[in-house]
Amino acid sequence: MFDLTEEKKLFSQGYKIIGALDEAGRGPLAGPVVAACVIFNANVSINNELTKVNDSKKLTEKTREYLFELIKKNFIEVGIGICDHKTIDRINILQATFLAMKKAISSVKNKPSLIIIDGSAKLPNYSTPQQAYVRGDERLFTIAAASIIAKVTRDRIMQEMDKLYPDYGFGRHKGYGTKFHLEKLEQHGPCAIHRLSFNKVK
Repeated sequence: MFDLTEEKKLFSQGYKIIGALDEAGRGPLAGPVVAACVIFNANVSINNELTKVNDSKKLTEKTREYLFELIKKNFIEVGIGICDHKTIDRINILQATFLAMKKAISSVKNKPSLIIIDGSAKLPNYSTPQQAYVRGDERLFTIAAASIIAKVTRDRIMQEMDKLYPDYGFGRHKGYGTKFHLEKLEQHGPCAIHRLSFNKVK
């Protein structure tokens, strides 16, 4: 269970507003990469409603959906950034992930004085102070909250894509390279939202 230890350390260093960042969709063969930024201050707390918050990959879809609205209600603000498959093909998935994160931060009104990011890499060419945390979505409550926002947002997009391109089963696998998806890709070829720069799609 999370205890806000890391977040409290950061506030003790004088930061007033912090933005926690995570993304969903780096690995799939189709669809966008989505980043979420949750904004919080020193009053952030883990109330009874939020004790189930965890790394989004460890939660069921039903639990993620339940927590999605609670996170939006309990944090100061939530920002979303999206880069579509065309952008991913043009600038590569890593750069598209960074761009989605920058979009997520840009979309919030309450600008953070510090950004904390899941992973080992900080945002390039970005002036706001940053701290990167390897496995941050497993270690920090606020990054885990961001991971849920990003994951649910992307899953909802892929559910809509399933209606547009029903031959591929996007509602089931959300674009990841499952055996079923690869079979459908072999059968039908790539559709309009596949990432053509990815080897398995090529």
